[in-house]
Amino acid sequence: MKAPLILASAAAAAIAMAQATTVSAADNEKCYGISAAGRNDCQTASNSCAGTTTKDRQVDAWIYVPKGTCEKIAGASLQPKV
Repeated sequence: MKAPLILASAAAAAIAMAQATTVSAADNEKCYGISAAGRNDCQTASNSCAGTTTKDRQVDAWIYVPKGTCEKIAGASLQPKV
C-alpha cells in the first residue's frame, strides 16, 4: 500500500520540479502530506527549514505542485493535517 503512495509523491515532486523553472509561483500550490523525508519545501511545525523532515509523508510538510495536482494525489491535502 505504501509503494503506490510513495510513487505518487515522487511523480508529483518530479512534475513540480520540471515545471518550477517554466511557471511562476502563482501557478503552484502547497501540497501537504506527500513529501519524502528531507524533501519538504519549507518550514513545518517540527522542522526549521526546507529539506529537514525526517519521515516520508509528514502531515505538516509540504511541497509546491502545479495548481490542481494536489487534489489528484491520494493522501494529499491543500491544508496541513494536524
